[in-house]
Amino acid sequence: MADRARSISSAARFGLTESRAEEELRAAGLWGDTGPISEHEVTLTALSRTPDPDLALRGIDRVRTHDPESWPELRAALTVDRRLRGRLLSVLGSSTALSDFVAVRAGEWRRLRESGTAATGYTETLLGAVDAPTTGGPQGSVAALRGAEAVRALKFAYRGLILELAADDLGHLVEPALEEPSYEQVAGRLSDLAEAALRAALAVAWAENGGAEAQERAQLAVIAMGKCGGHELNYVSDVDVVFVGEGDTTLATRVASAMMRVATEACFEVDAALRPEGKAGALVRTLDGHEAYYKRWARTWEFQALLKARPIAGDADLGRAYVDAVSPMVWIAADRDNFVADVQAMRRRVEDHVPSQLVERELKLGRGGLRDVEFAVQLLQLVHGRTDESLRLGSTVDALAALGAGGYVGRSDAVELADSYRFLRTLEHRLQLQRLRRTHLFPAEADTADLRWLARAAGVGPDRGRSAAQVLVAEFRAHGNKIRRLHEKLFYRPLLAAVSRVPTDALRLNEKQAAARLAALGYTSPDGALQHIKALTAGVSRRAAIQTALLPVLLDLLGGTADPDGGLLAYRKVSEALAATPWYLRVLRDEGAVVQRLATLLGTSKLVPDLIVRAPEVLRLLSDPKALTDRDPAEVATSLRNAVNRHSYLGNAVTAARSLRRHEVLRVACADLLGFMDVMSVCEALSSVWSAVLQATLAAVDRSEAAAAGSHPATIAVIGMGRLGGAELGYGSDADVMFVCEPAPGVSDSDALRYAGRVAQSVRKLLGSPSQDPPLQVDVDLRPEGRQGAIVRTLESYRTYYKQWSEVWEAQALLRARPVAGDADLGARFIEMIDPVRYPQGGLDAAQVREIRRIKARVDTERLPRGADPTTHTKLGRGGLADVEWTLQLIQLRHAHAHPALRTPSTMEGLTAAEAAGLITPADTAALREAWLLATQVRNAATLVRGKQTDQVPTMGRELAAVAAALGHPSDTDAGAFLDSYRRTTRRARAVIEHVFYDD
Repeated sequence: MADRARSISSAARFGLTESRAEEELRAAGLWGDTGPISEHEVTLTALSRTPDPDLALRGIDRVRTHDPESWPELRAALTVDRRLRGRLLSVLGSSTALSDFVAVRAGEWRRLRESGTAATGYTETLLGAVDAPTTGGPQGSVAALRGAEAVRALKFAYRGLILELAADDLGHLVEPALEEPSYEQVAGRLSDLAEAALRAALAVAWAENGGAEAQERAQLAVIAMGKCGGHELNYVSDVDVVFVGEGDTTLATRVASAMMRVATEACFEVDAALRPEGKAGALVRTLDGHEAYYKRWARTWEFQALLKARPIAGDADLGRAYVDAVSPMVWIAADRDNFVADVQAMRRRVEDHVPSQLVERELKLGRGGLRDVEFAVQLLQLVHGRTDESLRLGSTVDALAALGAGGYVGRSDAVELADSYRFLRTLEHRLQLQRLRRTHLFPAEADTADLRWLARAAGVGPDRGRSAAQVLVAEFRAHGNKIRRLHEKLFYRPLLAAVSRVPTDALRLNEKQAAARLAALGYTSPDGALQHIKALTAGVSRRAAIQTALLPVLLDLLGGTADPDGGLLAYRKVSEALAATPWYLRVLRDEGAVVQRLATLLGTSKLVPDLIVRAPEVLRLLSDPKALTDRDPAEVATSLRNAVNRHSYLGNAVTAARSLRRHEVLRVACADLLGFMDVMSVCEALSSVWSAVLQATLAAVDRSEAAAAGSHPATIAVIGMGRLGGAELGYGSDADVMFVCEPAPGVSDSDALRYAGRVAQSVRKLLGSPSQDPPLQVDVDLRPEGRQGAIVRTLESYRTYYKQWSEVWEAQALLRARPVAGDADLGARFIEMIDPVRYPQGGLDAAQVREIRRIKARVDTERLPRGADPTTHTKLGRGGLADVEWTLQLIQLRHAHAHPALRTPSTMEGLTAAEAAGLITPADTAALREAWLLATQVRNAATLVRGKQTDQVPTMGRELAAVAAALGHPSDTDAGAFLDSYRRTTRRARAVIEHVFYDD
């Protein structure tokens, strides 16, 4: 027992674990009484590198047993011939089927000593096996062998060539000095071998059906489909074919059937199910029959199958004619209704047929499997290959490279997907070689022996304490996850469906036709649009290639906006400005939602394109509505303050504040125009950003001034007034504020006021300096004594003023006051101080009510700009913002002392409180609320459309259409109807105001 254990341990040095290993080594003459024979150690070392040393040793023993005459020669050759050693042992340790072949065919191992048969010699070799001339007529050769004799000869010849190919494929595992072929080389040679086998089988079929005489009565062409057509065949795979015949089609059908039988019995299964009507259809059709079927009846998947079609045997002229006839139909298949959706549905059906317990192990059909790659690549080819002939390739890997080179897929995505595809195909090859059976199933994790074998066969070794099997499982999962992620990114890309909806003819127009199509899409200056297109697509750069793919979709999308010409010009400006931004075009290409939403924004707004150029990072958010809308105002304020605090130089600090405000304004504008935010959320977000800018800038200036003064003489608070105080700012609104200060202990009021005045003036100057962004004007006109009064007062000064001198309009202005920046405690005490002023005990007397009505009447007649239409002026027009706000504010001044819910700076909350208190009817509240919200929304939209602050609703043309579209009105409806609706809504509100504001 001890001797047996020692012998096993000794043999284990070479990876041999079976109990009979040493016995077999002795029988082979490789092992002596004390261990391995020295001259054969090199053979045993090579044996240890095979995927399964025990399997390889059994193969050697079988060769010795079945071919004892050549065994001494082989044993000697293994010690000196590195090429033979690596190729033979790798095959014996990887494939039981090929090991059987080498064992039962005496001397077969000798073919591995030579360089082997080149792919160009496969046809000659296999035709020779069936005794057919290598130079046949147009229909191919006619074999001398027939029936079972031909099948047997072809089978052994084909298996011998497979042996050579497998030896080339695996030899580097045993002898690293041997060249490792690429996956493409192996798949290509397998495809060449299959072609040669079909030609030989066809030669036998002709021989069995009349020979050369029959070839004069019928023509037959064999068209390869699937992996053989794509020149990417597996070791064991169905070979998909389609037959085309002319002349005596009955004879052609008999020949085709015979060819399939011979090839299937000798080499591999031949499958003709991809023919028209599938297995229910005629095996052989004429060229006209094929053409008629594909024109009238073919389904989407059939054109996808034709993507790889190529003639490989039979009548070459007929084969070329077939491809010439069907190819044009393949490359317009994407024009079919629901083409992209049909292909996507087909992939889901394929995946659904995989048993749930195997879906994670299926190399071919499962999630993250080979079909994921192939479907994604084929869909991209069919959609973009309509105009780009460089994509018309059969090989998946070649097509992926072309898609990457053409900009249709990101370079890194194309490389990663191709690498993962090669990895899975390599595993598939190794699994099929083991028994020369068709399989695509990755071993279960419990099958450690199978995993260990597969890892060694695939060249995967141990790493960082993990066994080779564990590394293989991890890599398999990683590649599968990567494939699935990229598949979903590419295969379900919304842009694909949009591109497919652009007719092929529209992608191939000459300049005159293109101008006509642009005019039909709604471009008023087609010639100008053509110049923009030429500028964007000029040259042979990758950027130009991506633009070429994007523009057909973008032109259609812009054509559906209010201003296609302006949108295309804006797109050109944005693209040129962001030309050096590496991710810009990648985001547009890979995120279809971004293109669609960007087109809407560019074709609607003049403000958004200008902001995008200076805040391009917001483009990334367009793919995710939540990213556009779900930004916490407190988070925004914190980010802004932190960014400002990082800069010691005041100018840089304010620049940082402006930059973050620009980003936030653009984010909100995009969400607003795309319908992801309601009007109140927009106003609150803009007000929050303004407050954060004021807070950060005030802190920076205060810090700078205090450092210069050597002390901190006063605390300062900023009180928001007007729309800022009510959190109801629009895109171009000024910030109405008041500054209040409080002296530090031991500091006089005058010193504190001088210091606070410098800070306030600096804040106004820095924020109000010229900029391309929406203006940042800090307006202090609502302070006591208006423009004649001091910009900053102490809290006590304000108290004195409001107690002795304030007028009723100032109390009205204070209704919207709230602290927005600076010292929070000082701001709170200011609010506490003004509450008795703005919510007077007992309300207003009759004279004060008349005064407010008099001022309102003056505003109506004097403040409305000259030439403005009072029915469409959102701020001062009839039923507009001022009407609603003055009405509510009069109610607040009169009744807030008795109804605490009215004590709010928010217009909407105030109207709700007034209704709850019974001070206004629900119907009147609804009319006022609807008019105020609509006027606010229209004012914001008009500012975005025109690119500058405006209070006037456009009354005609593209601007009116753009404002209507921004408010959600369908682009195919009359914008005048929107204008009528606006006037009708504000007219109802004005009627309410007449009796609520002016009647007692």
